Amino acid sequence: MNLNMSRMGSVFVSIALMEMAIIGALAIAEIDQDLIGLEDDQAQVIRIGAIYNLEGSQSPLDLPSARGAWLAVKEINALGGIGGSEIELNLCDGKSDPELVSECAERLLDLNISAMMGLSDTDMVLAAAPVAALAEVPFVTSGATSPRLVEEYEGLFLACFGDNVQARAGAEYAYNEMDLKTCSLLVDGDMEYARLLAGYFKERYLDLGGEITMEAFVNGSVLDSLSQSIGDRNPDMIYLAVGPDKARTIVEVVRKAGIHCPIFGGDSLDSPELREEGMGRIIFSTHALLDEDSSTTGEFFRAYQAEYGHPPENAFSALGYDTVNLLVEAIDRAGSVDPQAIHEALQNTSRFRGVTGEISYQIGGRIPNKGVTMILLIDGEIAGSEIITPEPALSETDAAPSIAT
Repeated sequence: MNLNMSRMGSVFVSIALMEMAIIGALAIAEIDQDLIGLEDDQAQVIRIGAIYNLEGSQSPLDLPSARGAWLAVKEINALGGIGGSEIELNLCDGKSDPELVSECAERLLDLNISAMMGLSDTDMVLAAAPVAALAEVPFVTSGATSPRLVEEYEGLFLACFGDNVQARAGAEYAYNEMDLKTCSLLVDGDMEYARLLAGYFKERYLDLGGEITMEAFVNGSVLDSLSQSIGDRNPDMIYLAVGPDKARTIVEVVRKAGIHCPIFGGDSLDSPELREEGMGRIIFSTHALLDEDSSTTGEFFRAYQAEYGHPPENAFSALGYDTVNLLVEAIDRAGSVDPQAIHEALQNTSRFRGVTGEISYQIGGRIPNKGVTMILLIDGEIAGSEIITPEPALSETDAAPSIAT
């Protein structure tokens, strides 16, 4: 096992952002200043709509992502925007409520936006995507990882890898690199993200020769009883497929029960709430390790810290940043603010270099093929990381097996 040792402090400090605000006059990286096809009355501003949950269960992921998006727009506009036109980010807070997320999408369309972006959870995207699709406005989700989303909505793109990829990476890392051969699987049955992630992990782990000693939905379960059942089976590891709001409570209960085996999970575990003493060994798949001294992420790390007074909370901050840059690069290539032209430019994206990796969309595909960063926490401190490129699946949207209880 080859771990690159590093440590990075992480502070989660909430800031007040308006529920519906034109963050305005914000921007990104240096781009071609030649934009054609704008009417005179549109030449001063290019509007991008963003939906993020700044409050509630999804805020540990969405708030950093919104900050990253804000930083990107600020940087772009400082360099002159696109052809002298500023990027205007119109941000709506969905408050971790799918109904409000849907309303946000409707309200953003009223602002004559050219594209929509945001969100870090599949269920939240499922609330917004139909609205964008009906209006034929391209939607780039910065952090929702369900590969099924692109099957349902033609105008939807992922700026991140899919759950099938990160789950395979987690299974291969656990089985091949850490020699963990038995696993208890805990799933939030109410979350599409959790069900898919767990299914993909289970499929790959079993293929490798691993044994699932127990499967259970955490919804409505007595956590102390679940902990007792896990302890009785004494697995080498636990795979925890839940949202960031439930992860900390479950980890705390498991640790108090005297179960000290590694707890694995997906990118929802890339949460500031798990970076505390007493959490033991937590290994999760995520989009990048943000390190001040890194040649690939250091520049973003330093810019984010300068802007907000603390380091990036997690990789979702960089996903928000990358998504704005991706959209602006597509708008610049399209030479137009027309949503259809932007959609075509996005589909033709090749080798876009972001903080979280390179993005290319294959013909007919709208999920980038990116490496997965596995991060090891020991009592809340980053103790190591490794980038895993899992063995390819049959397709980018391969079906996940069902989860039994």
